[in-house]
Amino acid sequence: MQNLSEQEVQKRNFRYVQIDAIGVSISNVAAPFLPVFLTRLGASNFQVGLLTSMPGVTGLIFAILVGRFLQTRQNIVPWYSLSRLFVISCYALTGVLTFVLSSKYTVVATLAIWALATLPQTALAVAFSVVMNAVAGPEGRYNLLSRRWAIFGLTTVVGTFFVTRMIDLMQFPYNYAVMFLGLSVGGLISYYFSNQIKLPDQTPLVFRPSSSALESARNYYSLIRGAPAFTSFALKKFVYYSALVLSQPIMPLFLVREVKATDSQIGLITMAMTIVMLLGYFLWPLASRKFGGRFVLLATTLGMVFYPALTAATPQVPLIIVYAAIAGLFQAGLDLVFFDELMKTVPQEYSATFVSLVHSMQYFSAIVAPLAGTWLADWIGLGGALWVSAGLRLLGFLLFLKKDVKVSNEFKSVPDL
Repeated sequence: MQNLSEQEVQKRNFRYVQIDAIGVSISNVAAPFLPVFLTRLGASNFQVGLLTSMPGVTGLIFAILVGRFLQTRQNIVPWYSLSRLFVISCYALTGVLTFVLSSKYTVVATLAIWALATLPQTALAVAFSVVMNAVAGPEGRYNLLSRRWAIFGLTTVVGTFFVTRMIDLMQFPYNYAVMFLGLSVGGLISYYFSNQIKLPDQTPLVFRPSSSALESARNYYSLIRGAPAFTSFALKKFVYYSALVLSQPIMPLFLVREVKATDSQIGLITMAMTIVMLLGYFLWPLASRKFGGRFVLLATTLGMVFYPALTAATPQVPLIIVYAAIAGLFQAGLDLVFFDELMKTVPQEYSATFVSLVHSMQYFSAIVAPLAGTWLADWIGLGGALWVSAGLRLLGFLLFLKKDVKVSNEFKSVPDL
């Protein structure tokens, strides 16, 4: 590898990122079925919401510490690869325990497994943004991630097609156990190829020890004040992200309990969304080049308002399949533009630190919003909770619609951090 030119190394990195995506997406086929699995085992609304909120608890506590740790590493790639492997291995462990435990204890064991997964999930969330940004460079984020997530979509469509048919052929809960075990092999593919990514060693930052927690907080506050564009975007993203995660535990509950959808129908809804997302990953980069990133941001944040609202208004499987397909188009653009716009505001020398800060905010949402969603579902019904999610998404869109006062792009570093 040492004899390769910088351009050849970059091409190899692009290729390894895409092969890594194949492995990850194989395993992620199981993700939408995990809350459905718990629901069919008899889990309560609170327990299903807990599955979504647990990563937020760990992330809120440890994200900044993880970012600080990664900021001091010369090479972040091994930490990215290993974290991914640990998380995906939890699907295999869930499958194994399903064979040996009763339904009651399987719910508890599954929640315990995914509670343990939250620390590597936190490290993965921070490392992913840093690694992808380093591989893509300032001008290649749309290109790299649109291809990566298109691979995600294609693999998910094919995988979901076969998984939904396998589930119908086997007895519950062993059908889910076999699925979790089989799909976890993608973690090995992801680990091998992501670990081949070669990035220049970064100069580890040496943080001056703080005399107290208060002084450390002041240093971080000073760091944030030096990047007002980051602060503005992160706060708006926080509002919109909260609206998205509020509906995550509600949607599968709504499909199972209100719509009475079968596993195959839920799979069709997922497939419809994913197929159109594939198209979106090719269309939105073109729209960004022609109309600019702000157009993509506003179009996608507005478009995602309608999915929970229309689903709640007309709870019929054929219509929900159409709504999911439309949402897939806007979700593709949202994935791309949120990452691109965020990384535009992140100072390169503090990338891990700033990414960990914004993830810490998202983890707070991941704690409160899903539990608030399930609480709302108990109070105003599952459909009512979906309407609340739609309203909060509209608020987020209005915040993005309002232009910020123009600020200097120059970042003022804080040498005594």
